[in-house]
Amino acid sequence: MGLKKIFFVVILFIIAAGCATKISGTVQLLDENGMLLKAENPAGTVVNMMNLSAPIGKANYSTEANDKGMFERKELEPGEYKVEATRLGFATETQGAKLGKFSHKKFDFKLKKIPEGKRKSIKEGNKDEEKIINPGEVNIQPPSM
Repeated sequence: MGLKKIFFVVILFIIAAGCATKISGTVQLLDENGMLLKAENPAGTVVNMMNLSAPIGKANYSTEANDKGMFERKELEPGEYKVEATRLGFATETQGAKLGKFSHKKFDFKLKKIPEGKRKSIKEGNKDEEKIINPGEVNIQPPSM
């Protein structure tokens, strides 16, 4: 193989790697009224990506937002995705998209803070409705002694 052909193959490989199927986006944290919470850092907000059309071993991915609220996950399997951003104390937001091979989808999540009085926690209870919690929020209480 000539030097030109090797160079061409390497360039194609680099281009293909940069165009792999990926999901990226931003997370913003909002107060109960929908105003940006500048004092809250979005770092650590979890973004789960569920591929609804893939076999179990290749169906779930996750990443975290950085301190600027940005996230990215590369080299995903093509398919129909449910993408969910979740953070303790904030309402979970879910969006969806279909991704083909070498496609890129950007998601922008705006998570609203759950007011203190509206939060629920897991406690002992006899009825199912007493065990229901807010999606994306779990506040586990230690057992009382």
